[in-house]
Amino acid sequence: MKRKTETLQQQINYRFQKPALVERALTHRSANSKHNERLEFLGDAVLGLVVAADLVERFPKATEGQLSRLRASLVKGQTLAAVAKTLELGDMLALGSGELKSGGFRRDSILAGALEAVFGAVYLDGGLDAVRDVILRLLQDKIQGISPDALEKDPKTQLQEYLQALKRPLPIYTLLETTGAAHKQTFKVACEVDGMAEPTVGTGNSRRAAEQEAAAQALDALHEGNRKK
Repeated sequence: MKRKTETLQQQINYRFQKPALVERALTHRSANSKHNERLEFLGDAVLGLVVAADLVERFPKATEGQLSRLRASLVKGQTLAAVAKTLELGDMLALGSGELKSGGFRRDSILAGALEAVFGAVYLDGGLDAVRDVILRLLQDKIQGISPDALEKDPKTQLQEYLQALKRPLPIYTLLETTGAAHKQTFKVACEVDGMAEPTVGTGNSRRAAEQEAAAQALDALHEGNRKK
């Protein structure tokens, strides 16, 4: 573990005063009772604060809605997992035998959670200034590539605004089914829209992802219906 933590410290350009913190950040719950979930919880909050503050300063004319969508695009699991992969964080993690066999070191949810845990560890070790430097350095390319005007709204937001413009009730999302093992679940969600004969159904590896897919299908159906009128 010492060699792995040394590699990580070089990768993020931060030297821990308390090595135990970085060791815990790299320990998945499948490997040890002293795992990284509390640090992940803290890191998630710190990440949101740092990114929000940077966006407010970077885009002084952006609306609250635009800032919210920009932040969501930067702190979502897919983005964090991509950053974790550039750090080769999966190779540094302590995982239980089951997770190792099932490829947990490549799983986006585990990688994103571990990166958040690292942020939490840096915050506890060096404070807000230290973790701000680490976060903004790692997300630099992602942040520089975004724009309030270019960022497309997600399907749920588009559907909500479409229905509001027509003064129709907001959609209702219902969880239909959850299948699979705890570490690899699949969610099925229905989206009911006033005026549509049948709800649309979306699936995904999270409830939010399933809702987004169902909303996208509802939007397509509404637009198709309008074209036929």
